[in-house]
Amino acid sequence: MEPNKELVKDEEADSVDVHLYRSMIGSLMYLTASRPDIMFAICACARFQVYPKMSHLHAVKRIFRYLKGQPKLGLWYPRDSPFDLEAFSNSDYAGASLERKSTTGGCQFLGKRLISWQCKKQTIVANSTTEAEYVAAANCCRQVLWIQNQMLDYGFNFMNTHIFIDNESTICIMKNLVFHSKTNHIEIRHHFIRDCYEKKLIQVIKIHIDHNVVDLLIKAFDVSRFNFLIASIRLLNL
Repeated sequence: MEPNKELVKDEEADSVDVHLYRSMIGSLMYLTASRPDIMFAICACARFQVYPKMSHLHAVKRIFRYLKGQPKLGLWYPRDSPFDLEAFSNSDYAGASLERKSTTGGCQFLGKRLISWQCKKQTIVANSTTEAEYVAAANCCRQVLWIQNQMLDYGFNFMNTHIFIDNESTICIMKNLVFHSKTNHIEIRHHFIRDCYEKKLIQVIKIHIDHNVVDLLIKAFDVSRFNFLIASIRLLNL
């Protein structure tokens, strides 16, 4: 997608065939199981399936053009990679132009192998970037706990999993209960991540925003940054 150019309702533009638009979105959705590089763009276009306009159709066609130019990109799983579980979490504050809701992004790695990724519009309207990041971290934690339980069946114990977050305030809320008074407006269901931290099921670590690979799932970038993020998740020409 074009950076700094959000998709909007564009009510004055010409409408397009709803069935055609939905079939294109549905076809692209199948690809997100193996192509995380297009997940953010598809999720953004999928929000306009009720009344799609020409601008939305052009955005979908842009995804198809990208896929035609990069048909051999695939996730690479090296055999000699370490077998450690780690996760990355991030949020694009008020990134959804229709409702001003934030976009949650998360991805989980086994060593250098990307095994799971998420891009989802949050159900609440966050009052701050810290709240949006906190909700995103909670969603990432849920996925980490699920992977931990699954791997226990195979004899692997991944307790104290590292979750990398680029927001210092979010980490402070999880580590220090003194900040609890500032989080009363956040729904209770998101606070379980603090309990997971206290039980040492996860470990939250500050990461520089430039190295947070989950950015690929929550916003649009220029070509150089986009290619850097693709390489960072081991999406290579196979």
